[in-house]
Amino acid sequence: MAQREIHDELTVDQYTLGLVGPDQEWAGTVADGGTVHTHTPPACWGPMITPSFRGGHEVTRPIAVEGAAVGDAIAVHIESVEVTSVATSTGSMAEREGAFGSDPFVDHRCPECGASWPDSVVEGTGEDAIRCAECGANASSFGFEYGYTVVFDDDRTVGLTLDDAAADDLAQDARENMAIPENSRQHPILLYKPSEMPGTLGHLRPFVGNVGTTPPVELPDSHNAGDFGQFLVGADHEWGVETEADLAERTDGHMDSNDVREGAVLICPVKVDGGGLYVGDLHANQGDGELSLHTTDVSGKTTLRVEVIEGLDIDGPLLLPNTEDLPPIARPYSEAELETGRALADAHGVDLHEEMGPIQVVGSGATVNDATQNAFDRAGKLLDMTEGEVRGRCTFTGGVEIARLPGVVQLTLLAPMDVLADRGLDDLVRTQYDL
Repeated sequence: MAQREIHDELTVDQYTLGLVGPDQEWAGTVADGGTVHTHTPPACWGPMITPSFRGGHEVTRPIAVEGAAVGDAIAVHIESVEVTSVATSTGSMAEREGAFGSDPFVDHRCPECGASWPDSVVEGTGEDAIRCAECGANASSFGFEYGYTVVFDDDRTVGLTLDDAAADDLAQDARENMAIPENSRQHPILLYKPSEMPGTLGHLRPFVGNVGTTPPVELPDSHNAGDFGQFLVGADHEWGVETEADLAERTDGHMDSNDVREGAVLICPVKVDGGGLYVGDLHANQGDGELSLHTTDVSGKTTLRVEVIEGLDIDGPLLLPNTEDLPPIARPYSEAELETGRALADAHGVDLHEEMGPIQVVGSGATVNDATQNAFDRAGKLLDMTEGEVRGRCTFTGGVEIARLPGVVQLTLLAPMDVLADRGLDDLVRTQYDL
């Protein structure tokens, strides 16, 4: 990687066209310990209905972190997440026949003139508004199976689903209402104005759905995970792979974990020199599992502080969520619990391991079971434990949570602090949980 100017603070407002990989144009270099500011457009639905995109998201250009080399990791401290959209539309998807080849998220084609990744224009509103610039056909690959439009309060604490008339009002100025950043190239999903489920109030809790480091091979940004990556196996386009084993280069940036929010620390593998941190796919809220495969995609701003962890050599992300987001039995022991534990240990002649800290290992795969096995494997390597020990500690002091169906999970356990120290993680864990 060529020498670049190093910034203590770096603001990124340029985005890829749906791809992540080492050949993408870099946004710049931030100092080890420096801060990254982003203002990102919505992901998922906007890029999905914009046929020029090569992936299902619109994320920032990759950011180099000073000194990050292959085999290191980057700790990303999520200092703030701010929703800037006024409203969004979302729901479960229906694929539009003839508008794609082997993958509706990647392999876009005009169903009439056959152009690949055609330029498009907007004509009116509704699900037929996205038109091929060459022949005028409806060129979007997706519509809604069941969709709804949500408007947010000024403080972004709740969202309300709308009826036909209110959704239509927002669609008339869709780009402004979604606060689409200037350099974004997507069409705003508010144009589709779905209006099922009106009058439903939802709690908002914003988070980042796709944040991570650059894989050493080019991938569609939405497919940088073991479950969405399955769409690439046998696909007849330039990002297709032959077998599932070919997905091992992924970095699992596309997690859709609603715990990747303000206050959390995400630890990402470095698989290309510089790391290539990228950010996108902010969500206003989401239930565990993202059961519609999509949720409230929004524009928003993030502030992230980064630091390099030398030689950690992890294959996928680790997460230190906010204490309240941990499974209850994985939260650090209180002093009262330790006192009780000491007495119990004395009574039975056992040495109590008092110094324990929470850690989450993210796993992904074709199914939840595959993702959990991936997390077992990653945790065993990280902590130098057998799978049996990992399973035992997760059962007794943690658990497994589903970030996204069909296959992204968070595997949690309380780990001995001396083991975390051996991996260079103890200071991060102690600071995060005030230990």
